[in-house]
Amino acid sequence: MQIKFLGGAGEVGRSGILVHDMKTMLLDYGIKIDGHTEYPLPAGRIDACFVSHAHLDHSGYAPVVYQDGFPDAFATAPTMKLAELLIEDSIKIHKRKHEHERVHKAQLKTMLNKYMPCEYGKGYEFGEYTVSMHDAGHICGSAVTSIEKYKDGKRLVYTGDFKIEKQLLEGGADIVKSDVLLLESTYAGKNHPDREKMAMQMVEEIKETVDNGGIALLPVFAVGRAQEMLALMNKNGLIERTFVDGMAKTATEIVESFPEFIRNEGLLRGAVEKVRKVRDSRNRLNALEGGNIILTTSGMLNGGPVLDYITRLNRHSRIFLTGYQVEDSNGSRLMQGLPLDIDGRKYRVKTPFKVYDFSAHAGKDELHKYVRESGPSTVICVHGSQENTSAFAEELKLEGFNAIAPRQGDVIDIDF
Repeated sequence: MQIKFLGGAGEVGRSGILVHDMKTMLLDYGIKIDGHTEYPLPAGRIDACFVSHAHLDHSGYAPVVYQDGFPDAFATAPTMKLAELLIEDSIKIHKRKHEHERVHKAQLKTMLNKYMPCEYGKGYEFGEYTVSMHDAGHICGSAVTSIEKYKDGKRLVYTGDFKIEKQLLEGGADIVKSDVLLLESTYAGKNHPDREKMAMQMVEEIKETVDNGGIALLPVFAVGRAQEMLALMNKNGLIERTFVDGMAKTATEIVESFPEFIRNEGLLRGAVEKVRKVRDSRNRLNALEGGNIILTTSGMLNGGPVLDYITRLNRHSRIFLTGYQVEDSNGSRLMQGLPLDIDGRKYRVKTPFKVYDFSAHAGKDELHKYVRESGPSTVICVHGSQENTSAFAEELKLEGFNAIAPRQGDVIDIDF
């Protein structure tokens, strides 16, 4: 088996892993947005594309492989529905910015027509392999992909992004036995704080803010974090004071339509029934009245309704960042005390803010747990900085694993 790393090796973003064996298979194919869009290396002709989950750094470039071919596509039903939403939005943004478009709607349509809606734990025949997808515990529909050979039962497992610890709406990742394990390593160097304790602390600060007549502004990622925060507000009796704006509205409707993929489905359904949806400028003015909570895209403050809200907050308001802020994003600039870039103008935010680590990625201990219980002979550390993946690979070598930390463009031959 030959594995080539088209992206997401020694970096976070634009994941793409090409596997050559009896078939040619592509594991994810995403884009990286750090001020400008970066793309993975060309994949060429493939037999199948596996999409682990909907986030653009894993799905955003996948339609391109349908320009000149018709490979099979494997993903869960919510992954494809959410990916369609995010990719269409990405196409619109590229058009609006007059940037060169590499992904087109016709490619996306072909991909949607070719995909196999996978259920967790069910095996699907693909040439000489049995393919199965298992809960990754990251976002709705996220999957750990298993590719097993008929003739000898050897198994390659690709985790995609995963989390073992339960979230409000995610039950935690299934640990799948493997011979070769392709493992995300985003947080190989740190553990996350106690999630429940942190959530309660944030809820108390939100209550204090709105009780003082301020606005609690929560910039959120449309897919994943928005639904988690809506469930959290509902759980703590704050949903009636909450407005939701931006693409988070549509994404939440999609997630709610797949109750079989949701832990605590009733908590999200109740949130959707009670939350106030912002549909026009009048609703936005209502949301800005004192004593409200606003959940809105984008999570890194780079676009969407959040930029309008952030310039109109009253003096009692606070901003609650709940997700990772990419370097050079507006969110990163806020954390560094630098002015934001809003429509080409510099805007210095005076509103107090706080950062909460609600990461849906595995922390260091979870990564080690997955490796130990999966029991591979070879571990390939991807989707992390070169520093993190290299250090993690060295730690795994000390535990007796054959561990590798590749870079983009590297090719590895493995006995499989």
